[in-house]
Amino acid sequence: MSRTAPAPIHDSPTEWVRDHVRRYVETDGVDGHDWNGVPCLLLTTKGRRSGTWQRSALIYGIDPETNDVILVASKGGAPENPLWYENLVAEPEVWVQIGADTFWATATTIDATHDAERRERLWKIMCAIWPSYDEYQTKADAASRVIPVVALRRT
Repeated sequence: MSRTAPAPIHDSPTEWVRDHVRRYVETDGVDGHDWNGVPCLLLTTKGRRSGTWQRSALIYGIDPETNDVILVASKGGAPENPLWYENLVAEPEVWVQIGADTFWATATTIDATHDAERRERLWKIMCAIWPSYDEYQTKADAASRVIPVVALRRT
């Protein structure tokens, strides 16, 4: 796999997200890394159906034990997973930008059944950053969905 950024990259069709991503890219995260008091990164996944590279701005944390980047695929507690998550399940090699730092990473879902202790530890880290994740999980439970926790490891 190439060590350069994928191209072309398509940004979110949602206007405010697209504007956030544009500002983030133009300023290497100076404008956009801090969003509503929380850290954000840019995640680029390969579309599982389209094959195109799609970029989203997401809240993230860092696992202090592994230095992995942590994401929560909450979609606000919706009954289905966000598209970026479905894409990285199909193709786990992703492009990441945190501030001015860009890198390839491999995405892994932290399984609640096989790695429950780690998932719970990471969930707490992420809820400390964005407390609404607990509320989102309550909403998702009505749809019988355990919100995925994802670790991104630099490659």
